[in-house]
Amino acid sequence: MTILSAAMLLFLILDPLGNIPVFLSVLKPLPTRRQRIVVVRELLIALAVLMLFLWCGKYALDLMHLRQESVAIAGGIVLFLIGVRMIFPRPEGLMGETPGGEPFIVPLAIPLVAGPSGMAAVMLMGSSEPDRLGDWSLALLIAWAATAAILISATVLYKWLGRSVLTAIERLMGMLLVAISVQMVLDGVGTYLKLTPPNI
Repeated sequence: MTILSAAMLLFLILDPLGNIPVFLSVLKPLPTRRQRIVVVRELLIALAVLMLFLWCGKYALDLMHLRQESVAIAGGIVLFLIGVRMIFPRPEGLMGETPGGEPFIVPLAIPLVAGPSGMAAVMLMGSSEPDRLGDWSLALLIAWAATAAILISATVLYKWLGRSVLTAIERLMGMLLVAISVQMVLDGVGTYLKLTPPNI
């Protein structure tokens, strides 16, 4: 996996366009200037959490005696469920109901930006190829920067694109995530069974 493809995968998982309506609804009671401050703070917290899972995920796996293949399969299942929810959203939103007032860590930083699928993905990257942690960190920074740019300009994008366009984009991202998740599960099962692709 290249840095660009890893960044694209993480960007799809972070799902900034799908999170715009939730961010706007949670931040609606706050003044405009305070909204930007809260968004930046929550994004930085999410980045710190994802970096922690990226760099320390391998040690957590070793501590729990988990194989990389199990994380790949589990991550694929989580991605599949997230993708299905993006394609067929629930009335209360992707992550359920959100509390009122000014949010702190929950629900914006965790689980909306740094959700279980994102944590599983970066942990899988760090544990499968630990010698490329620098590459994965750069990919995460690229995906996070794109996510931050979209969420900080959420109000403008929401007015410009409209809810129907954002919903369509989110469902398209959901379909891509479902395909990626199936491939992750197949790769994990194939590695576990020590299967090799046939020569074509």
